[in-house]
Amino acid sequence: MEIISAYKFRIYPDAKRQKEIDLQLLLSKEFYNLLLEKSIKSYKGGNKKLSMSTLNKFAKEIEKDKRFLQIYSQVRCEIKYRVLKAYKNFFRRINEKKQGKKVKAGFPRFKSKDRYYSITYPQDNGSFSIKKKGKKHMLRVSKLSGRIEIELHRPIEGKIKTLTIKKKAEEYFAIFTTITETEPPKIEDTNPVGIDMGLHSFVTTSDGMKTEKPKFVRKHVKHIARWQRKIARREKGSERREKAKQHLQNEWEHVAEQSNDFAHKLSSKLVNSGYTSFAVEGLHIQNMVKNHNLAQSIYNASWNRFIQMLSYKAESAGMKVIKVDAKDTTQECSNCHHIKEGNERLTLGDRIYHCNVCGLTIDRDINASINILKRATLGQRGSHAQREGVRPQMEAVLEELRTAKTHPLQDAVTA
Repeated sequence: MEIISAYKFRIYPDAKRQKEIDLQLLLSKEFYNLLLEKSIKSYKGGNKKLSMSTLNKFAKEIEKDKRFLQIYSQVRCEIKYRVLKAYKNFFRRINEKKQGKKVKAGFPRFKSKDRYYSITYPQDNGSFSIKKKGKKHMLRVSKLSGRIEIELHRPIEGKIKTLTIKKKAEEYFAIFTTITETEPPKIEDTNPVGIDMGLHSFVTTSDGMKTEKPKFVRKHVKHIARWQRKIARREKGSERREKAKQHLQNEWEHVAEQSNDFAHKLSSKLVNSGYTSFAVEGLHIQNMVKNHNLAQSIYNASWNRFIQMLSYKAESAGMKVIKVDAKDTTQECSNCHHIKEGNERLTLGDRIYHCNVCGLTIDRDINASINILKRATLGQRGSHAQREGVRPQMEAVLEELRTAKTHPLQDAVTA
């Protein structure tokens, strides 16, 4: 089994190397835009298919401008793949629109300097290397003069496949992608758990544990709004406006880093908590954000990012993450499977589920997480069909929750 990993390290280029990296980013952005411009003209001229051979022909025409030869050859190849990927997504959206989905096809967008902030070296064939100099580690990259100090805070395991140099605000990073051949341990699935994800409680498990997610965006909203107002007031193209944009970007980067840190800690805690498999909802975020009152909260919740982290960590530990149909997991009774209809359906403000058929009264999120686990273990989704011991386990959990005066809820991770 191949495991793909990414290692991100801070690098510290001096003023000269910073100018060289910025120039590489600028030329790469221009190269991308020129490729895209020729591709769009070709498409409008009747060529409805775009292939790598076509892009190679366009690239040869663009490379007559010798400035672009300052970009390393493999970096130029990777830029072609970016354009090709953008067009594949464009064709995919066209097909989805033909199938009746409400999507905007739209041509791939041209990149501004604010939207092109990385260059990738696809293979390690001498285009980059790391050497130790005293107590420091130094990174050498083709088309950049000299060496750059890199903060190698952990060893890189596996075969290096790519190196990406990335600029975020005024900071620079080196990201290595590796492939490791490994055989994950075989674990008997004796303790599965269902996970319900929501806005009120970020994660609720079928055994009664709740975890709240700190309101990272809400805590920074005043600072974000202040810098947005400053950008709006300052003259376009001015140095003061660029500085304000950097401050705003730093605020959003800080929020994103806090959110990623929380998701990493929580996913690691769940994988190391003794569970043997995880059942989660197959969420369709694009459909959910059509409710404009909740769209920002749903995006800030970062459910897909959390599920992605949980999936690769569980897979490395020999566990499975099973996605089930999310329809009516909140409205279905986990005891008798009655589904609320019409006026009896729960709204977002209803935090307790009461079944009018069997009389079950339970926290709505715990009820949903039990339904998710049942759908995975009883064969509605996934490969754990008719698992022995699952139904008695669910009955025991339900009985405990019925008789408890307070629900056994606790926070798993704090900010």
